[in-house]
Amino acid sequence: MNGQNNNATNHTEDRVRSSLKKKMRKRRIKRLVTWIIVLAILAFGVYTYQFYKDNGRLPFADEEKLAQAAAAATTVQETTVREIEFTQTIDISGNVEAYETQMVMFRSTGAVTGVYVSEGDLVKKGDLLATIDDTTQAYNLANIESQIEEAKLQGSQRQVELLERQRTMALNNLDYTRTYANFDGVVATVSVDEGDYFEAGSPAMVVIDRSKLKATVEIDEIDIQSVQTGMKAELTFDSLPGKTIEATVTYIPMIGRTTSQGIGVMDVEIVIDDPPTALAPGFTFAGTISADDVKKMLVIPTNAVVANRRGSDTVRKKGPDGNPVAVEVTTNYLGEGMSEILTGDLKAGDVVLLGDTSSSNFTFGLPGATPVPGSGPGSGMRSTQ
Repeated sequence: MNGQNNNATNHTEDRVRSSLKKKMRKRRIKRLVTWIIVLAILAFGVYTYQFYKDNGRLPFADEEKLAQAAAAATTVQETTVREIEFTQTIDISGNVEAYETQMVMFRSTGAVTGVYVSEGDLVKKGDLLATIDDTTQAYNLANIESQIEEAKLQGSQRQVELLERQRTMALNNLDYTRTYANFDGVVATVSVDEGDYFEAGSPAMVVIDRSKLKATVEIDEIDIQSVQTGMKAELTFDSLPGKTIEATVTYIPMIGRTTSQGIGVMDVEIVIDDPPTALAPGFTFAGTISADDVKKMLVIPTNAVVANRRGSDTVRKKGPDGNPVAVEVTTNYLGEGMSEILTGDLKAGDVVLLGDTSSSNFTFGLPGATPVPGSGPGSGMRSTQ
């Protein structure tokens, strides 16, 4: 019986030992495979590095495609410096008002004794418009004149001088009971009737001059550099469809202002001489101011300008021998991929190299510019070489 138990125990121990040996064998195999893979990767890395060092490419790269790409990378695209001519136009809008407006006010207090005009009446400068009761003022004037006569009889020259000053004041007070037209115009409104009681400073009527119309338009600090008095503006009104009305720049202030958006502007005055009768103060318009002179500038694609670390810009100009020469320039970005050459040894027709071949094709268009006669459609200006 004991022999059987010993045999069973020995058999179990053999199976355990066998299982352990198999596990150890598998571990050794796995470790060996891992080392083989690591060595293979290292060997491949060394081979790839040496191949790239000797041939300038990876061993699995397509040599023909690499050659084509290298040729394309070394291709330098060129363009020429162009001179363009343009006239600048500035968009404006606003509403017109009477050339002159008089707010007629009484300068004395009292009852209205006369209103001599009605709405729509034409008046001349100096015409009497309305009066208020002048009884007190007339009495004071007569009293002072009487005192002057007495002072003269008494021979008191000093008293006469003082009374003469009082007489001037009395004449002014009497004149304050009357209102007059300050210019030739038309009565726009009347808000007083005979018998009304008015306080000094109260508006009684409005007289306007419609022989001309004016408007104040905002022009920003950049565009104002191109505006001068005497320049013409073309205006369109909804009340006059299909018609263009000409105006003239008559006043440019010495001081500008800043809008709520932080933009510097000038309030420029324009005037319409002899406006159509269909135009009335308060009508709105849109239009443009155009510079009379034709301007010229040198332009190149912006991608031909290379910014240097020291703050200046350069352009690579093709020299007589075909080699590029760095030319220091200052530029002004115009938008749409173009820059203006402000300073630098460049002229129209010079060949320059582009820095980015992906955007070498460009069109000459200038924001805010109008083509001069003969320019191509949609070009915004005429370019010459």
